[in-house]
Amino acid sequence: MESRVTPSRIAALDALRRVRQGELADRALDAAGFRLDPRDRAWTQELVLGTFRLRGRLDWLLEERVRGGVARLEPDVLDVLRLGAYQLLEMGSVPAYAAVSQSVDLVRIAGSGGAAGLVNGVLQALRRAGTPVAPDFGADPVGYLSGWESHPRWIVERWVARWGADEARALAEADNRRPGLYLRPVGLSADAALSALEAAGIPAEALTAAPDSVRILPPGGAGEALDAVPAVVQDPAAALVVRYAAVPAGSTVIDLCAAPGGKALGMSDSATYVAAADQSWRRMRRMRENVARLGRQPRVAAVVADARTPPFRPADAVLLDAPCTGTGTFRRHPDGRWRVQPRDLDALTALQSELLEAAAPLVRPGGLLVYSTCSLEAEENEGQSDAFLARHPEFAVEPPDAGLDADLLDDAGRLVVLPQRHGTDGAFAVRMRRAG
Repeated sequence: MESRVTPSRIAALDALRRVRQGELADRALDAAGFRLDPRDRAWTQELVLGTFRLRGRLDWLLEERVRGGVARLEPDVLDVLRLGAYQLLEMGSVPAYAAVSQSVDLVRIAGSGGAAGLVNGVLQALRRAGTPVAPDFGADPVGYLSGWESHPRWIVERWVARWGADEARALAEADNRRPGLYLRPVGLSADAALSALEAAGIPAEALTAAPDSVRILPPGGAGEALDAVPAVVQDPAAALVVRYAAVPAGSTVIDLCAAPGGKALGMSDSATYVAAADQSWRRMRRMRENVARLGRQPRVAAVVADARTPPFRPADAVLLDAPCTGTGTFRRHPDGRWRVQPRDLDALTALQSELLEAAAPLVRPGGLLVYSTCSLEAEENEGQSDAFLARHPEFAVEPPDAGLDADLLDDAGRLVVLPQRHGTDGAFAVRMRRAG
């Protein structure tokens, strides 16, 4: 029976199991699909990330077809149904009969053979129903966004309260679009990178709002693009944080939460020396690989260190890209929307405050402290920076003259990048000068 199910589908279910056990989706996919060839690996990635991206919608559609509701199902059975439903609704290259039959066999392999009839019946009913009809947004905006647009209800309620229902809808829709492939060139301009990509036959385009980034267009891939130009794969929002930081030429810089190293490498274009620290040995290995690949030794030094007790002398500039809820990266990391919980917000804001207190003494008089996150939540961003400035009157916000579009800065001069307005990941940063 096992041979009837494709290895890609087995790997997909394995990846979902691993995420349930606490792994990030990227790592789970690497572990579950390492034996697959590149084509099957890409198919599995689309299935797994797509299932996370539309999990709320899939559950909404399955709920009315599962007697007693999906909450009563064993986790493996529910995940098999989600995978099958996603294939039926979103993967037009998969024949409907294969999506159903393979799901039935997959649930048997998973050790839940008693649910084979349920899986068959539910997916056949979904198949017969055809293209689903979205609920009425106006009648229940929060219900629509949590179900059809597939975001946890508690997050939707926050966004609706902050921006209103229509903009919250635009944000959720932005999260549900597949992200593009972007590079941040290192050691050369975006224009020079575009010329090199063109010479290599790789289609790419410039980004007006993010002048340090280039977008790789289909059918171009990351591997061939990185062979053509020295660069890191990085969303434009992260590249904008580096531009906003505007580290002066010749500076010494400490990047306290640096892995995987994209921002540190970006700052090394102007800085003389960047101490790039992170407490994760595994993540630091990847950073060291990037530093070596781009020939940035000894300008960038990778250091394993805890940002709460940083072992550094004061520097000209300190970047604290703090751990956060990551609500600005849900399009790129769709599993994150189901992982983060309301309690995480309090824990992370406390940690961010602790890290800021540890970072402040590392800034020499007259130097810069840049605090950033990939969160959209005010407590982690504006609230955090306001509280820090209230505790530390020796610091003041100093926005850079860095060629940024005016709509990327708020009234206080802080960087605010929003997926629904800028078509990128979300990001926040505040650049603060310490009095001399």
